[in-house]
Amino acid sequence: MRGQYSTKQRDAITNFLKTTSDHVSASEIIAHLKEMNISVGSATVYRTLDKLEKDGLVRKMTIGDGGGACYQYISQAECHQHFHLKCLGCGKLIHLDCEFLEDMEKHILSHHGFTISTGKTVIYGKCEDCKDA
Repeated sequence: MRGQYSTKQRDAITNFLKTTSDHVSASEIIAHLKEMNISVGSATVYRTLDKLEKDGLVRKMTIGDGGGACYQYISQAECHQHFHLKCLGCGKLIHLDCEFLEDMEKHILSHHGFTISTGKTVIYGKCEDCKDA
């Protein structure tokens, strides 16, 4: 985090985000740090997440069903814009890289003049585990 004093707590938050491929909530980050015996206040976690998002290092996803926000570290080598699937059964959030959706994205741009923000696009339904429940 350029231009800002880096604390043990900020480093721990950043390192946790770098090592998980999942989307995680602030409360999951706080719980993880507590398990690691790192004392950190929720305000510090939220401030750090806001700073990382502004710096372009973290993607914030806000789930519209009251599920709150979740965060993902953006590794320039691995992570790029993609659609997400949100399971209405278990709440799992799944990355979706699919040529069909890329074609849909191109169609929407060329026929409707609209650019989709795929990193924030969520398609709701049920995952394989929950589809019959």
